[in-house]
Amino acid sequence: MFLAWKEIKQNKLRFALVTAVLLLVSYLVFFLSGLASGLAGLNREAVDKWQADGIYLTDEADKSLTQSMMEADLADKVEADETAVLAQTNVIADNGDVKSGVSLFGIRPDEFIMPEPTEGDKFSEALEVVASDSLKEEGFSIGDELDLSGSDVTLTITGFTDEARFNAAPVLYMNLDDFKKVRPGAAAQSAGREEQPEMVNVIIVRGGQPDNVPKDLEYMESETFIENLPGYTEQNLTLTFMIYFLFAISAAVVAIFLYVLTVQKISMFGVMKAQGISSAYLSRSVIAQTFILAVIGVLIGFGLTVLTGQFLPAAVPVSFDYGMMAIYGAVLIVVAILGALVSVWTIVKIDPLEAISG
Repeated sequence: MFLAWKEIKQNKLRFALVTAVLLLVSYLVFFLSGLASGLAGLNREAVDKWQADGIYLTDEADKSLTQSMMEADLADKVEADETAVLAQTNVIADNGDVKSGVSLFGIRPDEFIMPEPTEGDKFSEALEVVASDSLKEEGFSIGDELDLSGSDVTLTITGFTDEARFNAAPVLYMNLDDFKKVRPGAAAQSAGREEQPEMVNVIIVRGGQPDNVPKDLEYMESETFIENLPGYTEQNLTLTFMIYFLFAISAAVVAIFLYVLTVQKISMFGVMKAQGISSAYLSRSVIAQTFILAVIGVLIGFGLTVLTGQFLPAAVPVSFDYGMMAIYGAVLIVVAILGALVSVWTIVKIDPLEAISG
């Protein structure tokens, strides 16, 4: 370690370049991990907030909420400690000044998926909604009257709740009894007919075991349901592979830098070997140098990432998972050390006589 640190201090510029590369790679890795976490949150916030154990969809829906449609009374046939039904559709909400694409959730207010408002009140009257607080940043506020695409009804915002985005869209929660008035095409379907059965997209459960799944329904755990949300898995895999490729690039760049530095010092290593200094000692010195440079680069990259996060606008979906960032930082250090093994192998093969005479 003494030799490693002494050489770093004597060749500050050379080793600063290696540190700079590791800094930039770690900065990009940390930022991509935050982006992956943030984008995942946009898709799954509302589902995580249910704190449910499982989901029932129709077996012909192919694990897609939007393709599932069932009578709400089927919830009575499901064996669970708690059940809740939900109807969902996507619409454009317009308060007269701003338009936004939203996911409309029709729920029963006495069931466990009813959200607690962080501002304002729950819905209590007809055609009232509790909205995702992300809509406040777009210009919506309590008391706004919302016109919806594909419907002639008007909704009123009574409160906001946190962690309420589904498939990247802000959620509006409303009473299931009112939802059928809003669902696109509902008016045409009900014209000239007697009262229709209450239809929902999904049954959500807590507790119990899905041993007896009702006919025509399919049970899946909440995480499986999330993984089958449109684009969720593909998006996560893309960003994860980008991070893995950065690990490989980091190892290659460090290996090239240190190999060049090692080649430049072959004669010096030859002299040191001739004096009785072992290859193991010199190898440990190179690994120690790499460890020091990697730790410095990763720590600075971590600090810059956190600092950058403080200045990003709310529209940028970045959410830093410090536990995962710590794991990625450790992997970067290990990968850098693996890259240094090329130089170690070069040192081991140095013949003192050839190095000195050359």
